[in-house]
Amino acid sequence: MNKKLALAALLTLAAGTAASAQETAAMTLQAGKRGAEIQKTMYGHFFEDINYGADGGLYAEMVKNRSFEFPQRLMGWDVFGNVTVKDDGPFDRNPHYVSLSPANHYQKATGIENEGFFGMGVKKGEGYRFSVWARGEGRKIRVELIDNASAGESQVLASKEITISTGAWKKYEATLTPGATCARAHLRIFLCSQGTVDLEHVSLFPADTWKGRANGLRKDLVQALADTKPGVFRFPGGCIVEGTDLATRYNWKNSVGPVENRPLNENRWHYTFQHRFFPDYFQTYGMGFFELFQLAEDIGAEPLPVVNCGLACQYQNNSPEANVKVEELDGYVQDALDLIEFANGGTGTKWGKLRADMGHEAPFNLKFIAVGNEQWGEVYPERLKVFVEAIRKAYPDIKIIGSAGPNSEGKDFDYLWPEMRKLKVDLVDEHFYRPEKWFLASGGRYDNYDRKGPKVFAGEYACHADGKKWNHFYASLLEAAFLTGVERNADVVHMATYAPLLAHVDGWQWRPDLIWFDNLRSVRTCSWHVQSLYGRNRGTRVVPLTMDGRPVSGQEGQMGLFASAVWDEPSEAYIIKVVNTSDEPRKLAVSFNGLKKSEQLAGGRLTTFHSDDPDADNTLDAPDKITPKETAIEASGKTLEGEIGPMTFAIYKVGTARR
Repeated sequence: MNKKLALAALLTLAAGTAASAQETAAMTLQAGKRGAEIQKTMYGHFFEDINYGADGGLYAEMVKNRSFEFPQRLMGWDVFGNVTVKDDGPFDRNPHYVSLSPANHYQKATGIENEGFFGMGVKKGEGYRFSVWARGEGRKIRVELIDNASAGESQVLASKEITISTGAWKKYEATLTPGATCARAHLRIFLCSQGTVDLEHVSLFPADTWKGRANGLRKDLVQALADTKPGVFRFPGGCIVEGTDLATRYNWKNSVGPVENRPLNENRWHYTFQHRFFPDYFQTYGMGFFELFQLAEDIGAEPLPVVNCGLACQYQNNSPEANVKVEELDGYVQDALDLIEFANGGTGTKWGKLRADMGHEAPFNLKFIAVGNEQWGEVYPERLKVFVEAIRKAYPDIKIIGSAGPNSEGKDFDYLWPEMRKLKVDLVDEHFYRPEKWFLASGGRYDNYDRKGPKVFAGEYACHADGKKWNHFYASLLEAAFLTGVERNADVVHMATYAPLLAHVDGWQWRPDLIWFDNLRSVRTCSWHVQSLYGRNRGTRVVPLTMDGRPVSGQEGQMGLFASAVWDEPSEAYIIKVVNTSDEPRKLAVSFNGLKKSEQLAGGRLTTFHSDDPDADNTLDAPDKITPKETAIEASGKTLEGEIGPMTFAIYKVGTARR
């Protein structure tokens, strides 16, 4: 035997000896003790228009600055020939439009060209709905989808000629079908007749939106949300709820009604991060509160809107003058009450009628409302108190969510929790973007929380590994470990949502994020898979699971293991989630105490999520690089045995049978 073979044999023997001597993680599951109910809302999504998550992302509109309302009126547009901007248009809250007049001898042609959001992603053979409000009787325009990013002259991908039939404002529509796929197409409009044509609200949507809706949402991104089986959908933020100042806060009333007349709003994220500065990032409100409520309904999640509490972003506004005085909050409180009426009111009410007129006669059945985002200090509870009193009086069944501030611990956190108890809010929103060591140390975070106080909404969380500000498998593994403690304490924690949700690869400002996309493709990160595994294996009741008499929360002597267990009533099965955060395999032996004498474990399935490279993640070019694997398992008796590999998230789902 040569030296290499001898060494290999020796290493194999040593590995086998180590494996046989490996200590077994002995756990006990109290099968007869079904504890706290796991809320339907436990796992869900938090949406905010950051990273081009709405305009340029989930909202399928492809034209940037479609109503010429950006502060620089032609931002996003190239113009040629005789083009002027005017401000006496048909929509009072979007008054600007462009006027196209014949070019002179030197100009040759008149038109406008829109760059979209980092281009426009179009697919060969698919339809794209163009629409425009126009006037100019007998005039003609030509509408083109073009690829001018390729070498040489622009390639026309699709073209339609539209005749303007009247001198009054009217909406015109056409379908463009490109002859080639292009990730960075542009939209070009030519004047192709004598006389002047006025154009307003220039729009382009894929025909194949989510559920085929006009003014619709991007299908693949909504599907990625729905596929996690979310129970709650929080919107519209986040810091945009507060605004750079109160004048730029998110005003839900501006986001409803005819889409052509929803006014532009500044997006505070366009300048917040100087390393990723996007001066042309605004909110059109095209995907407003009606569309967000509808989206929550579509994906089976409870809607959870957030309203401004009279405070501007405290990171940027330190002076009292930046905020609304407590005695002057009436308008803000009325906005919150009117929002509840919009969601739940009958068609005989002002705001309920508007909802019905927009196409949803039935109420949205709103149950929750959050007041304020991540405010802190005395200024917050004194304002929240006014909202709580008014909402309790008008809508006593609505559950109110307060905030514990921007940090997971510390002075502000310690101050706000007692204040939330005094105000008797129903849930408290906790945020934590924390490093690896925090997640490893926080498996038991909720074990000692007050069981009688307000419940917890873990509203924004993500593992931000030191020096690795991007998505990668190990961060998602630690998120999975942390969620075992969330699940184990379902009597305390009623909601948990990762953040941020969406990011355009060309327009991101913050990372990591749950779902990445470009103009044609999207990718589900490892963190997405963790959320999906929890959402699809939520269960209905917690079942006690211990190791050496303690919760399995990564404590000393627990071999880097985190675990929780639930009973799932619909499938009549136990679901055990185990996360091995160590770099060694672990043998498991889970004893099911409390089964009837005639009961024993039956077969089931094992789902494992693992990567050999902890720094890797799925990408647009390799979207399925790291995905869960499922295998059948056999079981009998009253003990479940197995082995969980290193750096692995495992889910055992087993039923019972009578002998």
